[in-house]
Amino acid sequence: MKSRIGNINRKTRETQVSVTVNLDGNGKISVKTGINFLDHLITSLGKHSMLDLKLNAVSKDGIAHHLIEDVAIALASALDSALGNRSGIVRFGHASVPMDESLAEASVDLVKRQYHKIDLAIEQNHLEGISKEDLEHFFRSFAQNLNICMHVTVKYGENDHHKIEAAIKAFAVAWRTAAGPDKKQKGIPSTKGAM
Repeated sequence: MKSRIGNINRKTRETQVSVTVNLDGNGKISVKTGINFLDHLITSLGKHSMLDLKLNAVSKDGIAHHLIEDVAIALASALDSALGNRSGIVRFGHASVPMDESLAEASVDLVKRQYHKIDLAIEQNHLEGISKEDLEHFFRSFAQNLNICMHVTVKYGENDHHKIEAAIKAFAVAWRTAAGPDKKQKGIPSTKGAM
């Protein structure tokens, strides 16, 4: 399998985001967005996906919503690019991840057909300095730009922080499986011969 590296530089009047990912890395992470909880979530995604990830983001207009959205778009686009034609991958992944009293499940199909269903079960209007709608928007923007089929559900929990962490970690573990090399698979993992 050739190197699977994705680089995205997204510049708008509102933000500037640069992302480099290596799907075959060792979990080496550097994330700087200026929003601590967002950094934490993206770091968790990289660590539990075991990919190398460098992400730097700067807000030009001081609006958190714009930064959160553009970070999600750039990160997803880099992952999509790194997958290439998706030859030789497992393609499907599923994970169930607990975080204390919370439990989240994620199922992914790395087919090039975008679909997502996400239920984070967030109850608070603000969490760790980010609004509920911006956290939900991060997950939606990420899913919409990843070019895969993705289902993430928080099954239950009481602490919203734990719910979100369980959700991002469940996705990361499912992604790690699906994007991993399949030693038996030759070529594109589809009966169509194309994704």
